[in-house]
This record gives sequence, structure tokens and C-alpha cells, in this order.
Amino acid sequence: MMRVFFRFVLGVSLVSFLLMGVPAIAQAQPDPAQLAKAVEEIENLDAMRSGLAAYLEDAPEPPTAETMKQVCKPVGMKAMQLSQENGWQVKQMANKYRNPAHAPDNLHARMALAKFEQDPDLTGFWEPETLDGVTGTRYYRRINVEASCLACHGAKNNRPQFVKNNYPQDLAYDFNVGDLRGMYAVFIPDVKQAIEEALTAS
Repeated sequence: MMRVFFRFVLGVSLVSFLLMGVPAIAQAQPDPAQLAKAVEEIENLDAMRSGLAAYLEDAPEPPTAETMKQVCKPVGMKAMQLSQENGWQVKQMANKYRNPAHAPDNLHARMALAKFEQDPDLTGFWEPETLDGVTGTRYYRRINVEASCLACHGAKNNRPQFVKNNYPQDLAYDFNVGDLRGMYAVFIPDVKQAIEEALTAS
């Protein structure tokens, strides 16, 4: 009997502790400067993507694997650089992806893509999120299909041969101008500043 009572008290105490902890997590706020910087950096990244892709619109020859190294690879490299320099996690995601690494990584990401799909006027938004056990804020920003994108992402049968050869599981085709191509997802951990201060103090 005492053992059952002890378990009951322990259970109530644990639930109370968790409930008290939830508001603290909900109220955790990232540095506003980090949020502003993330928006600016992603706008720059998207402008870079758009500018590089514009080359394909008037290119005299069909895109090749070498063309993609000059057009798509720099965007991915820049996303990695932003992650490393800022302590963020910067990803490109899509439901219709070519690279499996660009598939949505959790339910929040799938819901974000659905939200962009339902609201064509929505450019970006923030969500409190926990990723790999770390609380933080994730910024989602839409990527729209432009005319230049259709050189590789248009009709399925018109895809460049190197795409057909290298991506047998490709889903990123049959787009039209203005369609939702995907999104950027930037995760900013709430703990980053505290960790940096602790390391500086030690």
C-alpha cells in the first residue's frame, strides 16, 4: 500500500514539474538580433539562388552536371557556411525533392510546407521548435519556381539527361512558374548565447 502511495505521489510530482517547465520553455526567446540576421541572410541566399539560376533561362545549351555545379552547388555551400558561422542549422526542404537530403525532416517541416502551399502570399514565418532535443526557433521561408528553374524542374520528359541518370528517385519535376518549389528552414537554438557566455567565462 505504501509503495502504491509512493508511486502516486511521485507521479503527481513529476507531472507538476513538467507542467511548470512548459511555460518556461514557451517563454524562451531567441536573441532578436539573431532573428533579424537570419531573415537578412536567407533573403541574400535566395537572391543568390535566383541570380545564379537566371543563367539557365537564356543558356544556348541544355544544362549539364557541370552547369549544376556552378548554379546549385554554391547555394548549398553558402547554407553550410551560414550554419557553421552562426551556430544555426540551415536547410533547403521540399516535398518534391531531387536530393533525399532535402526531404522534410520532421512533422513541423511538413506542416510548414503545407502552410506555404495553402497560402501563396505567405513568404515566411517563425515557429518555436525543438530539434534533436534542443529548444529554439525555426524560420521558414518559401522558395517559388521561376522561369529559369524549368530548365531542370519542368516536364518530367524534358529533364536533362544527367538528372535522369543521376537521380532515379527524382520527384522534382512537372513544376510551373509560381509553384511552391520548397523552403529554407533555419533553426536558431535558444541555448547558443548561454553556451558562448559559459565558454567565455571559463
